[in-house]
Amino acid sequence: MKLFFQQMMAFLIVTLSTLLIIGLVFIQFTTDSVYRNKWHSLQEYADSIFQQSVVLENESADVKEVQVNQLQGIEKLLENQHIHFTIYTMDGNTVSYPTRNTSPKISKKQWESLQKGETLKLRSNVTLQDNKRSITMTEMYKPYFNREGELVCVVSVGSPLSNVQADIQKVQKNLLMTFGFAIFVAIIASYFLSRYLVQRIQKIREAAHKVTEGDFNVKLAPGRNDEIGELSADFNIMTASLKESNDEIKRQEERRRAFMADAAHEMRTPLTTINGILEGLEYDAIPEEDKEESVHLMQRETKRLIRLVNDNLDFERIRTNKISLNRHQINLKQVAQRIAKQLGKKARLENDVIKVDMGNDVMVYADTDRLVQILFNIIQNGIQFTQNGHIVIRGQNVSDGTDIQISDNGIGMTADQVKNIWERYYKADSSRIQTKGESGLGMSIVHELVQVHGGKIDVVSSPEKGTTFKLHFPKQTKKLDG
Repeated sequence: MKLFFQQMMAFLIVTLSTLLIIGLVFIQFTTDSVYRNKWHSLQEYADSIFQQSVVLENESADVKEVQVNQLQGIEKLLENQHIHFTIYTMDGNTVSYPTRNTSPKISKKQWESLQKGETLKLRSNVTLQDNKRSITMTEMYKPYFNREGELVCVVSVGSPLSNVQADIQKVQKNLLMTFGFAIFVAIIASYFLSRYLVQRIQKIREAAHKVTEGDFNVKLAPGRNDEIGELSADFNIMTASLKESNDEIKRQEERRRAFMADAAHEMRTPLTTINGILEGLEYDAIPEEDKEESVHLMQRETKRLIRLVNDNLDFERIRTNKISLNRHQINLKQVAQRIAKQLGKKARLENDVIKVDMGNDVMVYADTDRLVQILFNIIQNGIQFTQNGHIVIRGQNVSDGTDIQISDNGIGMTADQVKNIWERYYKADSSRIQTKGESGLGMSIVHELVQVHGGKIDVVSSPEKGTTFKLHFPKQTKKLDG
C-alpha cells in the first residue's frame, strides 16, 4: 500500500475513532440529561397536584379529601403532555387521571421504600383499560408526610417513554448529521494532509535518487521545524559530506594516476639503460675496455631505482603521518658542519663551496635524523643547480624557535617553478636532475618533514641570481613534547 493511502487511512481511523467515542459519550450524557429533566418535570407535576387537590386535616395533617375538581385547570395541560397521575391515600383510596387509561399498582416492596421517604423513579409497563394494550411509562412515585413524619399519601406521575425517546431520537438525529459532516471534513482534511506529507517525503526520495546517480550538488529547501524538516537538514549535511568525500576520492585518483605516470617515467630511464647494457653484454656488443664502465653504470642506475622506491615509501609515510619523531635540542652548527663535510666532494666537483655561518650556541628542537634529511636535501639541491658558486648555511635563535636559511647563487627559479617546487616529481630543470640521478622527491619530502615538525618553509628565488630557503622550527613546548 502506498504511503499516501497509509497516512490517509491512519488519519481517518484516528478521527473516526475519536468522533465515535465522543458521540457515544455525548449520547449517553444526553440520554441521562433528558431523563433527569423528565424526572424533574414529573416531580414538579407531583408537587403541583398535591398542593391543588389534596386537603389535609388541620390538626393531624392527614388527608381529609382529594378534590379532583381542583385539577380541572391543569387537566388540559396534562392531556397535551400525555401525563397521567394517581393519588394513593393511606386509607386505601385511589384517585387517578385519566381514570380510563391506566391502572398503576404499587408493590409491597415499593411501599416500604416510599414509607422511608424515598422517591421512586421507574420505567414500567402500564396496561390501557380500553384496548388492554401495554405501553412503557416513566413513572415517578413521591411520598408526602404530615407534621409528625407519617406518610399521608403518595402521588404517582407518569409519562409514556415514547415522549422521552422522541427527545433522544431528535438528539441522535442531529448528532448523526453532525457525525456525517465531520466524516466528510475528516476525509478532505486527511487527503490534503496526507498529500502534503507524502509530497515532502517524495522530494527527499527524488533527491536521494539523484545522489545515487552521482549528483552530490542536490540540496533540499529548509523545511518546517519538524521531523521531516530535520531529516531534510540531515540529508543536506549528508550530501555535503558525500560531495567532499567524492571530491577527495577524485583528487586521490588524480594523484594516484599522476604518481603512476611519474613513477613509470622515472623508472623507465634507468630500466632502459640497464636493459640496454645487459643486451650488449649478452650479444658481446660492448667492447672489453667498456665493460667495466657499463657495469658501474648499471650499478648507478640500480641504486637510482632503489633510491626512487625508498624515497616514495618515505614520502608516503611522512605524508600520512606514520612516522614518529624523537625531538630534542640539537646543536645546529654541528649538524650543518657534518653535512657540509659529507657533501664536500660533490660540491668540489661543481667548483662550489659550502659555508656554515652561525654561532656555536644555535640550537634547534627537532628529530636529529629528520633534520639531517631536510638540510641534506636542500644543500644537495643547491649543489645541483650551482656551478662555480657557493652555498651558505645560516641559523639563529629567535623568540619562538629557530630560523635557518640556506642560500646559493645558482641558476635560480622562475615564479612558476617556485610555486610547484613542493610537488612530487616536479623538476625545475629536468635535464640537470636526470644527469644527477635524483628521484625528484627531495623537495616534497623536505616540505612534509618541516610540516610534521610544526614548522614553516619558504623559498625566494630569481633566475640567474640564486635561491634562498627559509625554514622556521618552533621552540620546545609541552604540547610538542607530548
